[in-house]
Amino acid sequence: MKKTLFSIAAILMIMASTTITASAQETVVDRGDTLWGIGQEYGVSVENIKDINGLSSDLIHPGQTIQISEEESNESNESTSSDELYTVNSGDTLWGIGQDYSVKVDSLKSWNDLSSDLIHPGQELVVEGAQAASTSNEPEEKEEAKEETSESNETSSDDVAKTMTMEATAYTAFCEGCSGTTYTGIDLRANPDRKVIAVDPDVIPLGSEVYVEGYGKAVAGDIGGAIQNDRIDVFIPNQDDALEFGRKDVEVTVYE
Repeated sequence: MKKTLFSIAAILMIMASTTITASAQETVVDRGDTLWGIGQEYGVSVENIKDINGLSSDLIHPGQTIQISEEESNESNESTSSDELYTVNSGDTLWGIGQDYSVKVDSLKSWNDLSSDLIHPGQELVVEGAQAASTSNEPEEKEEAKEETSESNETSSDDVAKTMTMEATAYTAFCEGCSGTTYTGIDLRANPDRKVIAVDPDVIPLGSEVYVEGYGKAVAGDIGGAIQNDRIDVFIPNQDDALEFGRKDVEVTVYE
């Protein structure tokens, strides 16, 4: 039978490979941590973490021990060995990077296991190579993607109500005393991947779809006492990431 053709060495190699693949590590949740932030740190998806730990929601608490599977990370390292990497600079956005490399934002998010449009300076992104080839094998598909992007840009430009430069800060729902629910009723703790900004309703109407430079597409779904005139506050699930965002001038596009 075919099974008898396997040598002992081959069997040992398979066993060793299986042992390495199944290895895992642990991390202890700190105050302000989110599954999204842990996933970004270890290069694994939120769904992978939830599956490994038997979690039915994204809710975690300080002191909780989380198992991190190295299988996904190992596969990612192998597949990216021949990929072209781009290092994010200050002011970069996924949309802008996608335009430079003629790829869609959704493709960049898929190749880099990103659950949101948020990126930060120094971060390395796969923009071309093995992962790109596995997702788009036919040249025709790439041309279609470019055409779709072009059409999308034309539509978006027609729907722009106004573009302005605003001062942006960041806030999180995962902090002591934070309710986690926006003024318009969005539960940010239950939906940490939602892109929401706080605005002055006299400047940007609540419910408006916006594009914030360096943050991505979002909805104007919250207000704040200090958010007046040309100021906005962007929601970031991880408290450390929110603090790192700091205060900066960004271009904000409001759609009709």
